[in-house]
Amino acid sequence: MAVLLRRGLAVVLHRVLEWGCHPALPASLLGARRTKKTWPVSFPQEELKKRLTPMQYHVTQERGTEGAFTGGFTHEDEGNYACVVCGAQLFSSNTKFDSGSGWPSFFDLVKEESVTVSDDFSHGIHRVETTCSQCGAHLGHLFDDGPRPTGRRYCINSASLAFQPKDGAEGGAASGPASDGKTEL
Repeated sequence: MAVLLRRGLAVVLHRVLEWGCHPALPASLLGARRTKKTWPVSFPQEELKKRLTPMQYHVTQERGTEGAFTGGFTHEDEGNYACVVCGAQLFSSNTKFDSGSGWPSFFDLVKEESVTVSDDFSHGIHRVETTCSQCGAHLGHLFDDGPRPTGRRYCINSASLAFQPKDGAEGGAASGPASDGKTEL
């Protein structure tokens, strides 16, 4: 009986890796993360649907991904990149680099505690998901193929970021990749 149980669990785990998820498995096996209710800052989903663009909502709240080379933030202006949901400071333009991936990439954070990382087993592969440590918004993923000095590449969706120019002239905290006024904090 124990052999059959182990064999059955192996088949289920194989399907999880192949298909990405299985609702009958405990969240701990699937790389669970904190729920929205446990983050220091939270917003009603109705408010976020009104304030964010459909793409920003999809990326930050549904763990989506914008297509490569479709987002904004190809500019090289000096400033900071904040979470589009809560405004927490995440990245500096001083650590932004062109990885060729089609998404904004950074080799370091403004503060180490500004981003939370967790295992992501979606799409049948293991990745390291990055989320805003204040509100839990999905940002993107972390890879270990970045430049020196950190060797890290934070591959981030433009839709999860708001750019704040150093001089404060272009839109402030509400400036997103395709800002239409919906991301005002």
